[in-house]
Amino acid sequence: MTHHQPRTVDFFTRGALAAPQVTPDQARRIAAESFGIAARAESLGSQQDANFLLRQDDGTPTAVLKIANPAFGATEIDAQDTAADLIAAAHRDLRLATVLRTPDGAPQTATVHTDHGPATARLLRYLHGGTLSGPRHLSPRTVAAMGRVAGRVSTALRTFSHPGLERVLQWDLRYADRVVDLLLEHLPEAARRTAVLAATAEAWTEVGKVGDRLPRQAVHLDLTDDNLVRSPDSRLPLPDGIIDFGDVTASWAVGELAITLSSILHHDGMEPHHVLPAVRAFHEVRPLSAEEAAALWPLTVLRAATLVVSGRHQAAVDADNAYVHANLDREWRIFEQATAVPCAVMTGLINETLGLAEHRALASPPVTPLVAGAAPDDVVILDLSTEADTMDHGAWMEESTPDRLAASLLAQGSAAVATRYARPRLSAAKALSHSSPATIATGVDLWLRRPTVLQAPCDGELLHAAPGHAVLTCRAHVLHLTFTDAVQPGPPAGTSIRSGDQLVSLPAGAHVHVSLQQPDGPAVPVLVRPEYAAGWLALTADPSPLIGMSATGSRPQPDLLARRDATFATVQEHYYDDPPRIERGWRHHLLSTDGRAYLDMVNNVTPLGHAHPRVEQAISRQLRRLNTNSRFHYASVVEFTERLAALLPDPLDTVFLVNSGSEAVDLAIRLAVGATGHPDVLALREAYHGWTYASDAVSTSVADNPNALATRPSWVHTVDSPNSYRGRHRGEKASAYAPEAVQVIDDLAADGRPPGAFISEPYYGNAGGVALPDGYLDQVYKAVRRHGGLAVADEIQVGYGRLGTWFWGFEQQQVVPDIVCVAKAMGNGHPLGAVITSEAIAARYRDQGYFFSSTGGSPVSSIAGLTVLDTLRDEDLQGNAVRNGARLKSRLRTLAHRHRIIGAVHGSGLYLGVELVRDRATLEPATEETGELCDRMLELGVIVQPTGDHLNILKIKPPLCIDSTAVDFFTETLDRALTELGEDGVAHRCGPVRPGG
Repeated sequence: MTHHQPRTVDFFTRGALAAPQVTPDQARRIAAESFGIAARAESLGSQQDANFLLRQDDGTPTAVLKIANPAFGATEIDAQDTAADLIAAAHRDLRLATVLRTPDGAPQTATVHTDHGPATARLLRYLHGGTLSGPRHLSPRTVAAMGRVAGRVSTALRTFSHPGLERVLQWDLRYADRVVDLLLEHLPEAARRTAVLAATAEAWTEVGKVGDRLPRQAVHLDLTDDNLVRSPDSRLPLPDGIIDFGDVTASWAVGELAITLSSILHHDGMEPHHVLPAVRAFHEVRPLSAEEAAALWPLTVLRAATLVVSGRHQAAVDADNAYVHANLDREWRIFEQATAVPCAVMTGLINETLGLAEHRALASPPVTPLVAGAAPDDVVILDLSTEADTMDHGAWMEESTPDRLAASLLAQGSAAVATRYARPRLSAAKALSHSSPATIATGVDLWLRRPTVLQAPCDGELLHAAPGHAVLTCRAHVLHLTFTDAVQPGPPAGTSIRSGDQLVSLPAGAHVHVSLQQPDGPAVPVLVRPEYAAGWLALTADPSPLIGMSATGSRPQPDLLARRDATFATVQEHYYDDPPRIERGWRHHLLSTDGRAYLDMVNNVTPLGHAHPRVEQAISRQLRRLNTNSRFHYASVVEFTERLAALLPDPLDTVFLVNSGSEAVDLAIRLAVGATGHPDVLALREAYHGWTYASDAVSTSVADNPNALATRPSWVHTVDSPNSYRGRHRGEKASAYAPEAVQVIDDLAADGRPPGAFISEPYYGNAGGVALPDGYLDQVYKAVRRHGGLAVADEIQVGYGRLGTWFWGFEQQQVVPDIVCVAKAMGNGHPLGAVITSEAIAARYRDQGYFFSSTGGSPVSSIAGLTVLDTLRDEDLQGNAVRNGARLKSRLRTLAHRHRIIGAVHGSGLYLGVELVRDRATLEPATEETGELCDRMLELGVIVQPTGDHLNILKIKPPLCIDSTAVDFFTETLDRALTELGEDGVAHRCGPVRPGG
């Protein structure tokens, strides 16, 4: 018997694979004649096949008609269908575009005739949800899901064999160098040709080092954003489906992941480091070997180069293929990003991510110090980190700070001043930046007080000598020296040098940068971005021993969050799943230990701004003098309570001082109940007031406590949230809320349970800054008082000038409460709260015993409170809330006209809320989208968080010192983030933007 080799495609013998020329009308006829399906056909686009979505007359998708390229034979197509069935059986939660089969199990296929010969047509299962393709930014969660799917496919196909897998495809990365060489001529731009050729050569060399040790198996070979289908049950783009098995073949297993990674790079805002969640997730499912990790990024570069030349080639041979032409720009974007960072750096970063990194260090300190005559004690460390005292008072914002600090230390008598290797420098941070700055030091900077000779620390060769620069070998590394004044090194380049030989003589005050780099690696920048630091540092060694200092040691492990969770009750939540470590603030900026500056848009605890010098100095001065409890007699508590009472209308003239807002609300409720003798309390729904027993009892926000309404004690009663935007009564109809609340009060009184207190925020802070309907509090306060109760205003969030036009929120409603609760802003971060009421109500507390707070009203707390009031006045921060609050709200409303997901802009002054909805008619909350948006804003340098019962409102309450530049940066960033994330999940129905207060 004679065995014939199955016919499989060989790209290099065919040269081109133009897609079959099939029109939608022809596809409709094929569906009807070959498969008995009456449906209209919509082209889905493909580079080498013809794909059509078949829809019924009512628009319901029926199936996908796939007409394979005539070059693909029956054996190959059977391999594709078998691979899809195999994955579907192995992972039943993954949806697969498998071939539809007849009742007896046979695939529904037919042979059709095309301009290029007979081709196989099949009916494939249609997957709802849409693919991940398009420019939309991909969150870490989505990226990780893509890697996880690739890992699961790889494990399912690991042992799959089939004669149809033995193909030679242009997409098989084993042939990438040949494909680029063959098709490069189709790239018309000379500069791009040069770049593609150079990148291909470098990447291929790296792959060649491990290629014979890379595992080979069946692969899908096209698990890209175009072929990963979103779960229809998820509001965010999370893949759970796979289509298009047309490239199934046998190749390097790691190529499966490389192809997935490349498809991530063209999405808006994506950089090379953004693929790491996919790498990590793939590795968790299907562990990568050290050789595969070494090949992964070079293969990603080769995929990018292949896409560029193949796309141009296909556009030339298939001029009418709109799908091909539409992809040209994104393919170049993929190549740009794949080559934006050297392969060696990305490989180091991948190794660090997977725990495969090998940290290199200088074998041992050289005998000869770099600085002639220097002793270890002569060198003083200059700390430029986030936690350094030298960064106080905004010094990090001044470009000259390192030189200034070094000069100061030299002037104090230090012979030399040096920085630390591999440590972040806050002095390199940039305020209001969408990308992280380069802050991680790859070497050491050295400032010298006296004239100094630099000498060779070990035997070697001087590789380069030019004014201001010398490069010499130093054992397994290359030593780079860069110095000031453009001084010429003594020996010429090419000179063999001995340890101790003089290299250069520098004048007093010289500055030298010292770095040790790998001899065959790329040039290493002085500072690198934190996201890529592990990759760059893998190409360097610590030069500290060369100048007599001990080695810096490995970077601290990021275990602080785990330590927090181990000892700090986890119910005390933190912002973000993977939060930056914040150790410093300045004005409206928060600063991470990596040297990243974030615009702080949520901190109403610090109205004056972070680290205000006036508060710091006042508290420090008082701590040096006295801090005790308020039963002692001292001036500051008197002066502070006088000032506080003077800010309120009559008869609010008596002050209790406590430590927090929760305590203030708790005390206010006790005051009201004690003064009235009525134990029942009335509160608004969707409100938060605190965590103590009483303040929690009247907190009704289900965002803070999902069981809030069901677990209220019997003495707490609630009325409908008077939300004029999304409540039962909207717009002008919101006037109905007050009469309804009055009726509840009257009904309680009729039942013999008149409320002793009605508590509310006078401006609805927790709901995102929604103003109460005009006249609401006036009617409710009167009803409560008519039945002997008292009105309590929770001003903890909205008071102290944050609303701009009004110092107190109740002023907007033109009412005067009986009791006012204040906190947050009072101490600019120092724990301080207050309850202000009338002397008569305060006196009734005697009936319940006595009141005392150990640190409420202490000398330090009182001084903090006085200083905040002085500064609010002297810096006109309430006026700033008016001016920049109006600017911010105006710009946010402009964004609402551009982005339909913005349903309303609420608030006043610098207490604003941007409510995100999926439909402006139904007001369906965009909860998941809001969370994703906040995460993306963090990446872009802005801290903002969700609020409201549905967590769909951006709460915007920055320090009151925020300026117009920061306001504009915030709105520009929000615009960018909304654009990058698209409007996924938002219905097409789009109504007018509601003003929202």
